Amino acid sequence: MFFKRLFQRHEQTESENLPMKLIVGLGNPGKKYESTRHNVGFDTIDKCQSLLNISLDQSKFKGIYGFRKIEEHKIFLLKPLTFMNLSGESVVPLMNFYKITPENLLVIYDDLDLSPGTLRLRQKGGPGGHNGMKSIIAHLGTDQFNRIRIGIGRPPAGEAVSNYVLNAFAPQERQAINEVTDKAAKAVEKWVKSDFIQVMNEFN
Repeated sequence: MFFKRLFQRHEQTESENLPMKLIVGLGNPGKKYESTRHNVGFDTIDKCQSLLNISLDQSKFKGIYGFRKIEEHKIFLLKPLTFMNLSGESVVPLMNFYKITPENLLVIYDDLDLSPGTLRLRQKGGPGGHNGMKSIIAHLGTDQFNRIRIGIGRPPAGEAVSNYVLNAFAPQERQAINEVTDKAAKAVEKWVKSDFIQVMNEFN
């Protein structure tokens, strides 16, 4: 029994000392917002759960998250449950608690300026009008962190952006969105095991 406890303490210490990476998918909580354009970040995290075998089984930091050791890293997945424009209130407290640095943060979110089905990876940059990113940058105090932007396209003439992003995708867009969220999840899987520049070179 003594040696078992000793081994468990050693295993726990080893896990705590591992370098950590945090993958955040942005969206709005609740059934009302499921499968809407603004929730492609949540959709991608759902696919990452299956791909990386990580369950979002913990509720804290105004979100749901989970983690496990993969090779030489401790990998976290997070869905903030704050609503989009307060995302930083979930992301940054989790980062502070676990001492995750900005260069080990990856945020996945929707982008109006990219056509549906388009993927763009960047290491830094402004929020581009995205309220979730505005919140994270404001709370973190830097825009120097990795992101995956998933194109949702712009609304047709006469439709308000606020209405457009909170609606479901048109049927003709759905296949492209399924494919691009699959691709985004595979980019996350790649980042777990390699440098983000390598991931950008492969997936951009």
